[in-house]
Amino acid sequence: MSLASLAGAAVLAAAVDTPVEPVVVVANRVPVAASESGRSVTVIPEGTIRDRQALVVSDLLATTPGVGVTRNGGPGGVTAVRIRGAEAEQTLFVIDGVRLNDPSVIGGAYDAANLLVGDIRRIEVLRGVQSALWGGQAMGGVVSLETGLPAPGTFSGEAAAEAGGLGTAYLRAGVGGGSGALAWRLAADSYSTDGVSAARSGTERDGYRRTGASGRITADLSEAVQLDLRAIWSDARNTFDGYPAPAYVFADTRERGRTREALGYAGLTFPLAGGRMKNRLGLAVTDTRRRTYDPDQAVTDLTFRAEGRVERWEYQGEATLSPAWRLTVGAESERSRMRIASPSPWNPEPEPLSRSTGVDSAYVQALGTPMADVTLTLAGRLEQHESFGRHGSGQAALAWRPGGGATVVRASLGQGFRAPSLYQLYSEYGNAGLQPETAVGWDLGLEHRTGGLLVSLTLFGRRTEDQINFATCSGGGDPNCAGGRYGYYANLDRTQAVGLEAAASGKLGGFDLDASYTRTRARLEGQDGAPDKDLARRPKDMASLDVSRTLAGDLRLGLSLNYAGESLSDLWGGPPLKSRLTVGLRAELPLGTVFSVYGRIEDVTDESPETVRGYGAPGRVATLGLRARF
Repeated sequence: MSLASLAGAAVLAAAVDTPVEPVVVVANRVPVAASESGRSVTVIPEGTIRDRQALVVSDLLATTPGVGVTRNGGPGGVTAVRIRGAEAEQTLFVIDGVRLNDPSVIGGAYDAANLLVGDIRRIEVLRGVQSALWGGQAMGGVVSLETGLPAPGTFSGEAAAEAGGLGTAYLRAGVGGGSGALAWRLAADSYSTDGVSAARSGTERDGYRRTGASGRITADLSEAVQLDLRAIWSDARNTFDGYPAPAYVFADTRERGRTREALGYAGLTFPLAGGRMKNRLGLAVTDTRRRTYDPDQAVTDLTFRAEGRVERWEYQGEATLSPAWRLTVGAESERSRMRIASPSPWNPEPEPLSRSTGVDSAYVQALGTPMADVTLTLAGRLEQHESFGRHGSGQAALAWRPGGGATVVRASLGQGFRAPSLYQLYSEYGNAGLQPETAVGWDLGLEHRTGGLLVSLTLFGRRTEDQINFATCSGGGDPNCAGGRYGYYANLDRTQAVGLEAAASGKLGGFDLDASYTRTRARLEGQDGAPDKDLARRPKDMASLDVSRTLAGDLRLGLSLNYAGESLSDLWGGPPLKSRLTVGLRAELPLGTVFSVYGRIEDVTDESPETVRGYGAPGRVATLGLRARF
């Protein structure tokens, strides 16, 4: 079965108010009871996604333990998601089991700027080094997104429309149904805003427009064989600021960009060994095309174009070896391609730089109960990279539930490996001599359920070797600076992160509560006698609190608080980013059984938090909307 199909039981469990054992999928790539997983996972179920009224996925992620989010300006600006102090390119995004990455961006990762909630029904955040099961990009963690599943035999749908400050408007609709062996679902959304100036010192607004659609069909070819077809598409346009002449400081400009993203998947699930082994074979393709324009540039207004494409064949099988042990095996073959060019007045039609690479890998996982109340997971991956040869990664995790009671003790240890991106190797700032990054991470946690409240405390750590960063050319005899280069990518850093995550969620005194606190010390280790220094944009302290309650007449009210402490703005001595506290209020009132009216005020105190030095933020925005389910 596909990962999205396997998650169906998890979605149902999360939607029920009774204390049903929750299920997680991303931690083991197969459904596992949360109390049997030794890894640190946070689940945001459909009910929470709906209740929070968030439009952007990164806003939901920022409320989970260990996750920090920064954005260059308002909606549509470059959005970085860092888990436990790791780099943004070390966070893997997965939607319906398909990895999202763009080989043409700097780190080859995924920019979450255009990732709206839309038809997403469930989010799982897996923290820590996860390369053994998910590959090199998962050195910080994995964000798994599940969209709506087709419901055979029924026709249903939902729609929403809202409008608010800054000229913001949002429309969304989704329908699905089926009969017999066929089920389908279609969804679409459209978002637009006049925005705020990307440059904090600017006065003109930088707007954002995005349209997206998704579709899925499942067909039962027989009682045991299922065909799964999926497609996701989006087209986003934004305006942004730059560094105009003659001062060349960050200020208002008329620059604009366009990003088109497409994803396709075809998969087949089937049994082997008389039904004792479940199998999934699939082909996934992601294609991203980006353009930036400057109307004030002479000769041509096109300043950058990029295409990134990934094709991945994948197989996964799951077998029950005994009543106590399950085995998961998988194989993947991936091909990545990058094509980039930077037109200019003196070279308006440059020859694009085209590069590609491939990696083949296999993984195995054994999950079992070697003794009562103890679940042990052992996993390993072997990769053969076209440019960097063979490399292995391993992971071990343990969950202990003493006496099958309300307490769970967790521990995990994992290795990570990430090859340099095509951009880091071959762009105008590239360095063909780069080596892969490696990491070792661990965590140790305690979870306890008391009444309707689930509380947890987790210690974690990670050490990364040969981390890739940008080196500025400042003279001297560096051969990588030949030809007047501004800088290049190099294996400059050894970094480490240690910290603590605390969380509480559930019902308390008639209120629905969701709270978290994270203390992280993410450091760049000094070399040649230099002192260690904090990594940029990693607040030592982060916290979130969300409280909601349903009153008479089914009126539901909610309050959210999000805090991030002071952090460095960069590694070169710039002024620090100030601590920030944002407050949100929301309400929803049903109008019968089909419609409901809702509204929210974001950033009530008009904090306009600066998460990246010099960039603006929307500030206080009020929104009113109408929902329907049928």
